[in-house]
Amino acid sequence: MLMDWGHGIVSRDPEVLNGDLVFAGTRVPVKNLVDYLAAGDTLDYFLDGFPGVSREQAVAYLEMSHEMVEETVGAGTPR
Repeated sequence: MLMDWGHGIVSRDPEVLNGDLVFAGTRVPVKNLVDYLAAGDTLDYFLDGFPGVSREQAVAYLEMSHEMVEETVGAGTPR
């Protein structure tokens, strides 16, 4: 069963990379983006290495992740 979240941003399909979360329409795990950024690489460097992923997808994924953290953790945390 294919699951698509965020209007074409990411998807999960047991037939693709054992069901890892990937950028929709690719076989690129979203974890790769996180790993690149955590290593200090730029978004442009990541996108150069994975031309199937659009800048819009990558930015939208980061924004979605931020929103999810804000909703999950940020709501009860004093600033």
